[in-house]
Amino acid sequence: MSEIQGFAERTVTVDGGKVDLSASIGGEGEPVVLLHGFPQTRLMWRHVARDLAADHTVICPDLRGYGRSGKPEATGPDTYSKRTMAEDVVSLARELGFDRFALAGHDRGALVAFRAGLDHPEAVTRLAMLDTPPTVNMWEILHGADAAVAFHLYLMAQPPGLPERLIANSADDFFGYFLDLWAGDPEAIGEEARREYLKASAGAVDSIVADFRASAGVDLAHDQADRDRGAKLAMPVTVVQQDWGAQLGYDAAALWRAWADDLEFRTTEAGHFMAEETPAEIAGDLRALLRRPASR
Repeated sequence: MSEIQGFAERTVTVDGGKVDLSASIGGEGEPVVLLHGFPQTRLMWRHVARDLAADHTVICPDLRGYGRSGKPEATGPDTYSKRTMAEDVVSLARELGFDRFALAGHDRGALVAFRAGLDHPEAVTRLAMLDTPPTVNMWEILHGADAAVAFHLYLMAQPPGLPERLIANSADDFFGYFLDLWAGDPEAIGEEARREYLKASAGAVDSIVADFRASAGVDLAHDQADRDRGAKLAMPVTVVQQDWGAQLGYDAAALWRAWADDLEFRTTEAGHFMAEETPAEIAGDLRALLRRPASR
């Protein structure tokens, strides 16, 4: 299983010809771009994408550094910044003929989607984010013993060298740990998709670490600067997450209201991989978002 059933693969070059993005594209109609999380590929959207493709053009890229997309060497902090990755997504959509599109992201893809919404409000008509707070809030939420749940964030924030070697030497164990730990229903992922995620992640250790390292540096700086100037997401926003607020002691809905005035927020009983565990619910959330008036 390496492709979404019924979708066609397309490779588009972005970032001034530096990076090739591989994407699965299906359906016809108003465009929706779906961004995957860690440690996955665009395949995580296979159920939701097929649902939405009944009446939308659905574009599911592998983010730079993941899956079958290009994995440029991190020559500076911006190579894997969410700002750069958001520009990739906007360029991809434009190359496919769409100047405006709805956007949904899960996990790492949610961070890219969030940045795209702030940086490119002229392009992003509606925005959904699944199970990941903005970077600046994430680092504030994690503290004390509760931060142990996110040990991987601290590991991959370290300078280049040690994190890459440690992870590469036990790639299947490392990436598989999160697939098992975070799934409310591990069977929902399935063995075939799991193998695909492990294979793709093992071949992308350096770029995955660089993506996470950016979140402890340049991404944090970008979010902080936007919050300091009072930036808001101008489009309708939907957030679906596990009840991390109750577990970590913060008001999750209030956190998101500080970033988005037009907000629909809900918590789910599903595990982290909700697009695979409860695809009908997530497709329903996205369809409800798509019915809301788009930003102008």
